[in-house]
Amino acid sequence: MKFPLITLILLSSIGLAQAASAEKGKALVEKANCASCHGAGLNAPILPAYPKLAGQYSDYLFYALKAYKVGNGNPQYGRNNAVMSSQVQAFTDADLEDMALYISKLPGNFVIKK
Repeated sequence: MKFPLITLILLSSIGLAQAASAEKGKALVEKANCASCHGAGLNAPILPAYPKLAGQYSDYLFYALKAYKVGNGNPQYGRNNAVMSSQVQAFTDADLEDMALYISKLPGNFVIKK
């Protein structure tokens, strides 16, 4: 009886931690004004060259944000974009993870071609 109860408590605490991280991510995304380029709900970019972010996998988003932070200093890992590189410099890795988690939970309209 104790094992299922402990498991339930642990799983619910993970959900609460993710909710808190997503809320922190929302505040960080708003602070960085990501919607100014990526559009409403981060799903309507102002230019076709800017990606839709809403609904993208959080691990991919984190990897991309981290790569912009590294920049061209490491050609095996970094991404080179002056705007994005300057945007992410002020954030810690934990901040980037929170932002990625929040963005991944936004409703997106990605289409998978079959």
